Amino acid sequence: MYLFGASGHAKVICDILDKSGISVKGFIEDDPEKKELWSVPVVGTTDAYNSEWQPCLISIGNNAIRKKIAERIRIRYERAIHPDAVIARTARIDEGTVVMAGVVINPDTSIGRHVILNTRCSIDHDCHIGDFVHVAPGSTLCGGITVGEGTMIGAGATILPNITIGKWAVIGGGAVVTKDVPDGVTVVGCPAKRTNKQKNDE
Repeated sequence: MYLFGASGHAKVICDILDKSGISVKGFIEDDPEKKELWSVPVVGTTDAYNSEWQPCLISIGNNAIRKKIAERIRIRYERAIHPDAVIARTARIDEGTVVMAGVVINPDTSIGRHVILNTRCSIDHDCHIGDFVHVAPGSTLCGGITVGEGTMIGAGATILPNITIGKWAVIGGGAVVTKDVPDGVTVVGCPAKRTNKQKNDE
């Protein structure tokens, strides 16, 4: 496996892959200061991507950067799923997605492309998680929730049932979301309240 990105997020993915019996052969990294991670070499940059560097996974936590790489380098990406994750038989997980230790995904939930489901987060039944979303450690999504593309759900956040969260929104750490959140909006607190406005609202 080759990984795009050689930082802290990559360390966690390396550990997941190791536990799954998959070795990391090299990193694709644009920071010239980074030469290796855990004795595994940086083999090149995204601009110099070589089709021989497959299979691949994007190991970068920033949602926008993951999308940029996925759109620039259009290949079939792998997944990384920790063996201690609990995943319902009817759940669907798309390419490029990472599922970390202690994650629970309940029945009839769909997880999009290049999503990060971080340590001990819980996704209940009938949820739909869009592409490039990051659900941070310890977050709880109740049943019937929709999360739009690129949204960041902060550590320890709770989202109540049947809520819709728009694209590229930010849910603050520890927030309790009790109503729908529009595209591009940041909400924080308990109950979660909006802290910024969309450009169209100004």
